[in-house]
Amino acid sequence: MTLIDFLLLAGGGFLAGVVNSVAGGGTFLSFAAMVACGLTPLEANATSAVAIAPSNLATVAAYRHEVKSHWRELIPFAIIGVIGGAIGAWLLIWLGNAGFKPLVPWLLLFATLLFAFSGPIRSLVEPWSQRSGMSVRIAAYGLMIVVSIYGGFFGAGIGFVILAALLILEGGDYHKANAIRITIAFLIQAVAAVLLIFGGLVHWPHAIVTMIAASVTGYYGVGWVKRLPEAVVRAVVVAIGAALTIVFFVKG
Repeated sequence: MTLIDFLLLAGGGFLAGVVNSVAGGGTFLSFAAMVACGLTPLEANATSAVAIAPSNLATVAAYRHEVKSHWRELIPFAIIGVIGGAIGAWLLIWLGNAGFKPLVPWLLLFATLLFAFSGPIRSLVEPWSQRSGMSVRIAAYGLMIVVSIYGGFFGAGIGFVILAALLILEGGDYHKANAIRITIAFLIQAVAAVLLIFGGLVHWPHAIVTMIAASVTGYYGVGWVKRLPEAVVRAVVVAIGAALTIVFFVKG
């Protein structure tokens, strides 16, 4: 690993931890840094997932009081997250780099659009959060299953989709839903990380550098980022996601 690689990975991890603590989307940054260091898209995706998982745990620790207050509500979502994350990781290993690489630009485009239109989507979800019908709850749980599988497979943007489903299921209580969202995202990516490690897809030197940088800012970034408007953080994530999407479409 060269000094430039080290700086890229540390910088990507540092920023990923900060962004994940408030808006999600840090995967864009760590994934981009690893591809820039020469990893294949599959290796970069797997290594990034492993490297960012401890950062998400650090963020859970920063929100520990909110999480502790709502642990009962977490149980069904935790079960869905663990099962879905495992399925997504298994699909990633099964596809291999040849199968995963053509999907990368489309996955990046999908995740970028999620962030770009997060405001309108949240506005669309809010009326549904006031409803308690069985069909609405089934649809929200179905969305949670799909996003858990996606989270184990790729992961960028899962925090926002989880939050949308939770706002429906938990009656529009944003702070409660956000605390649960952070924990579920960690569980999805943690179980995926274990499978990806056993799948032999992780480059440990790259993972360790990113992991340390992201974990530090994952904990302390909560306080830092609260001083920034969420819209600013999201705008940065969208810009990076759009740039990555264009690069991967051009590269083919």
